[in-house]
Amino acid sequence: MKRLGIAALMAAAGLALAGCSEVTNAVDQTNKAATKVSACAEALSLADLNPDPATIKERAADKEKRLRELAASVGEQDVAGALTGMADSYLQVQKENITDAGKIADWTKRNIDRLDALRKVCA
Repeated sequence: MKRLGIAALMAAAGLALAGCSEVTNAVDQTNKAATKVSACAEALSLADLNPDPATIKERAADKEKRLRELAASVGEQDVAGALTGMADSYLQVQKENITDAGKIADWTKRNIDRLDALRKVCA
């Protein structure tokens, strides 16, 4: 009879631990989703859709750095890749002579394409 009680206690402990594992997995998934949503929202707010040629280079370094930080914080590779693509766009603008209206238009078009890619993986 004592062995039956110990077996029942062990079975109950096993079920409790299995339940804890499921809760832990659910919490982990929720945290990952929250990180993704937060990173996507911030990245979208950083995007320049109508850049000011006078300030774009000054702001590009900060935006590039923040986008790379967001990419490093996200567990999903497709989201991280889209964030890195946007960061690369801001690195590119730092290197170019972006005072020409045609270059600004080209850069803006590429940036919009990268934003669309980010929106797709964030949806």
